[in-house]
Amino acid sequence: MFRLVIRLIDQAQEKLGLLCAFSIGLMTILGAMNAILRYSSRTIGTNLSSNAYLEAQWYLFAFVFLIGAPYTLSKNRHVRVDVLYARFSTRTKCVVNLIGHLFLLLPFCVFGIWASHQFAFDSWSIREMSPDSGGLPRYIVKALIPTAFVLLGIQAVVEILRNLILLRTQEPAP
Repeated sequence: MFRLVIRLIDQAQEKLGLLCAFSIGLMTILGAMNAILRYSSRTIGTNLSSNAYLEAQWYLFAFVFLIGAPYTLSKNRHVRVDVLYARFSTRTKCVVNLIGHLFLLLPFCVFGIWASHQFAFDSWSIREMSPDSGGLPRYIVKALIPTAFVLLGIQAVVEILRNLILLRTQEPAP
């Protein structure tokens, strides 16, 4: 049962990871386009750029950073101080991971959801727009914050299950 849940969540994270990779490409194209339009505007004397382009690039970065965090955790590519961890046995690594996920990451996610949900809800309820002329809606990017914490919390639970299975059966979960 738990292995099926792990597999399904991993598949969803894989799709989100692909979406993040696509967003990085799009963000790079937007960044290059912004630079070209800005320098072209100086040359011809007419403004070709827009705040919408700049904000779209910023929103894509926020998406990649926030939604990419759970994907990174699922691939075990998150930042870790490996001075001691690299020397630990598999069992000790599992215990360290369990302690970290249970007592640090999950409470952090709960706090993040608690601290950001009203902020995002208020923005969504008034359909908040950018204060800059030609800007994009802000409520969409603000909704990413609690969403990211929910996804990160779900991934933390998956990692807890994965480590418990490994501790119990000595064979890794998918």
